[in-house]
Amino acid sequence: MGSVTSSRRYNGALPNGDRGRRKSRFALYKRPKANGVKPSTVHVISTPQASKAISCKGQHSISYTLSRNQTVVVEYTHDKDTDMFQVGRSTESPIDFVVTDTISGSQNNDEAQITQSTISRFACRIVCDRNEPYTARIFAAGFDSSKNIFLGEKAAKWKNPDGHMDGLTTNGVLVMHPRGGFTEESQPGVWREISVCGDVYTLRETRSAQQRGKLVETETNVLQDGSLIDLCGATLLWRTADGLFHTPTQKHIEALRQEINAARPQCPVGLNTLAFPSINRKEVVEEKQPWAYLSCGHVHGYHNWGHRSDTEANERECPMCRTVGPYVPLWLGCEAGFYVDAGPPTHAFTPCGHVCSEKSAKYWSQIPLPHGTHAFHAACPFCATQLLGEQNCIKLIFQGPVD
Repeated sequence: MGSVTSSRRYNGALPNGDRGRRKSRFALYKRPKANGVKPSTVHVISTPQASKAISCKGQHSISYTLSRNQTVVVEYTHDKDTDMFQVGRSTESPIDFVVTDTISGSQNNDEAQITQSTISRFACRIVCDRNEPYTARIFAAGFDSSKNIFLGEKAAKWKNPDGHMDGLTTNGVLVMHPRGGFTEESQPGVWREISVCGDVYTLRETRSAQQRGKLVETETNVLQDGSLIDLCGATLLWRTADGLFHTPTQKHIEALRQEINAARPQCPVGLNTLAFPSINRKEVVEEKQPWAYLSCGHVHGYHNWGHRSDTEANERECPMCRTVGPYVPLWLGCEAGFYVDAGPPTHAFTPCGHVCSEKSAKYWSQIPLPHGTHAFHAACPFCATQLLGEQNCIKLIFQGPVD
């Protein structure tokens, strides 16, 4: 559960707030009645009319169009042992969780509106066992309002050696399971692609290439604590109930904020006391807000000096050590689910200035997140801004009160 979100527009909340099935985080609960499905009858059909007749029976089905004259339709039947949750861009009723493109904190609203969504309307489905240990599995593609999934002639699809059909969606569903779980010791795993039937493949050469990757028989589509799910436009972080039990809460983050403010950090030049704003007031830069030089980590209050004619607009020269670099306001990271530990907020991501614990900052700094249809880069989990600098994050240097 959870999602990667952005800058002052995100950081634990969507720009317009949580509304209905469009939220910054989703919780999956056991349904009152099972709605899972499992494959049953397979039909090989030579006419569109016959295919349509099966699709209209009211049962879930997946259609694989091999040519104009041949379609394989796999009917699905009710599964009393699983619950199904669907994720996608569509606001139609089969979608439980509506997701929209994550806009990097480095983009403005004008740039954001130009972007055409690359997220599928029916992107993926998560199937959870109703009995312990409540295993959750992810599959590419979701059933539409007619309870169908259609893979057209141009979609990547194939028949497996055991005879069952499978395929990939246009831009794919990628998953990365961290090594060592989602803990202080976690290391990045390898990004894989998940098929419509839940098999695991190496990545295609490009995101929407016709040729599938190689089957990875040693890996499964079972979601683990800290698994990342990329839908080509938004990346979701999956947290298990047990994992969240050991994760800091919003109250814990608020206590850390109050603790750091109680130490009365000061601007080393202006000698005025600095304070992180309330988590509820993360929209506007406040007068006492800490600012930092992200090349050296020195924390100051806001000031106008230090501009250099030979540098970028937001770059300044630190009055403490003369290092030149970005000078930005600091924001406490508000989404507790992104923290790998409960350590104090000592490190900031560069160049956005979101602050969290050292181990959380170092973990996310080494995670390559899919960007667009080809690239991967590390990004701030709180705002999706591409990280820069040697380490992607910096240790903050606060000055305590002089008295």
